[in-house]
Amino acid sequence: MTQTTPPTSETLAVEMRGIVKKFPGVLANDHVDFELRAGEIHGLLGENGAGKSTLMNVLAGLYRQEAGIIKVKGKPVDFYSPRDAIKSGIGMIHQHFMLVPSQTVTENVLLGLDDPRFFMRLPEYDAKVAAVGERFGLKVDPKAKIWQLSVGEQQRVELLKMLYRGANVLIMDEPTAVLAPQEIEGLFEILHSMVAQGKSIIFISHKLQEVSAIADRVSVLRRGVSTATGVPSKGVTRQELARLMVGRDVVFALDKKPGNPGKVVLEVNDVHADNDKGLPALRGFSLNVRAGEIVGVAGVAGNGQSELSQVITSLRKCKQGNVLLNGDNLSAHNTLFGIQHGMAYVPEDRNHVGSAPNLSVTDNVIMKKYRQPPISRGGMLDMNAATKLAKELKEAYEIVVPNVTTPVRLLSGGNLQRVILAREISSLPNFMVAVQPTRGLDVGAIEGVHRLLMAQREAGAAVLLISEELEELLSLSDRVYVIYEGKTMGEVKVGGAEPDESLIETIGLMMTGTPLDQIHKEGVGANG
Repeated sequence: MTQTTPPTSETLAVEMRGIVKKFPGVLANDHVDFELRAGEIHGLLGENGAGKSTLMNVLAGLYRQEAGIIKVKGKPVDFYSPRDAIKSGIGMIHQHFMLVPSQTVTENVLLGLDDPRFFMRLPEYDAKVAAVGERFGLKVDPKAKIWQLSVGEQQRVELLKMLYRGANVLIMDEPTAVLAPQEIEGLFEILHSMVAQGKSIIFISHKLQEVSAIADRVSVLRRGVSTATGVPSKGVTRQELARLMVGRDVVFALDKKPGNPGKVVLEVNDVHADNDKGLPALRGFSLNVRAGEIVGVAGVAGNGQSELSQVITSLRKCKQGNVLLNGDNLSAHNTLFGIQHGMAYVPEDRNHVGSAPNLSVTDNVIMKKYRQPPISRGGMLDMNAATKLAKELKEAYEIVVPNVTTPVRLLSGGNLQRVILAREISSLPNFMVAVQPTRGLDVGAIEGVHRLLMAQREAGAAVLLISEELEELLSLSDRVYVIYEGKTMGEVKVGGAEPDESLIETIGLMMTGTPLDQIHKEGVGANG
């Protein structure tokens, strides 16, 4: 694949040639070429660990390359710090924001600048920041404290910081990974507005659909090497991009066999629970999951999904109602009871809840087995047996790691998720709750997670899948419940074929607060 129109020095905002960046034991970028044209949105695709962020950290001045040259508007440049990159008009918005929560928007924008030097004159600078925001459609109150803002608003502050400093090239590292679905559309409008005003944008992502929707051209990295450079996004299919990313064909539509659900394994009956602020999060939510089926929970972020998973796993108290696992009331027990009775849990936060980051792969995979033989012998850990188990799971679940003594904090998101899935599935559960199991993963890792969940269904386990990805829910689930403000909006059946528009419309209406029985009365959408 080659680009159709050769660029010139006048049309290139940034040119990178032969970039080499090494870390101990890792060649992160192997003679990579990259070109960004003036006034374009350029998608940079690749799996986790492919070298995307490393390449852009070189361009942003955070890393210094071992070889290769960088040109900005045709002139060679040397960056030794992000300040050097900013002076050349290049700014990077990182996936994890670098903001001071206790300070205002304006104070965060001004941090590190030489002006103002002695006196803040905040009202004057509030007006300047507001003017930049108005120009680029970044609506945010300059006087608001960062902790008072939503994640989407905090991202706008990061953009304001770069635009206030005069950045003409904006590098956005996985900008949608932290956003709710309804915020992504707003971000895309902002990016198009910036390009219309002369900015150039590098959009780092592993989400093929988003890159196809937003980018003018696409470049792909795989294991530190370019597999495509400057390909027009309109002429490339999702399957071709996936192949360039992972080096093989990726199956997007799973072969889901007809279900044959058995007995009810999980019952959630009229559950009420509060969130961390003491406010109602679940207001009488109910569902059930049978053996041999996947049941999905759809909803816009923040409607009680996290609290639901925590109540089911006994991590959060249930104020009213009950949760039954094979007839046993989980609400009256702690988390150990669920584990001992066949429950597996893949949490939303794989770093802080799903794993112990500083412990090894071995330590993480034995967390549910360390009390049982052969891992436990006479009340003592048998580390030979633990290591043997970890090595077997490493091979079976294709966990890419140098050895099983490696701390899991060093693993990519996809490999860490495989560690968690290996631990949970190897316990042969009869029920699994998986919350956002593919969030932040690349297309190859997503395919692997989907196959593992489908294998649990075929093995006769009951699976509850809580996800904000509607396509994922419709692809995997046999039935889907919709949650809105902690209430059950309704339940719909999902066939094995491609879902029709009426079903998607029905789910969409429920996600925005219209109960299914009301939809049926008004004659809109599909039957439940």
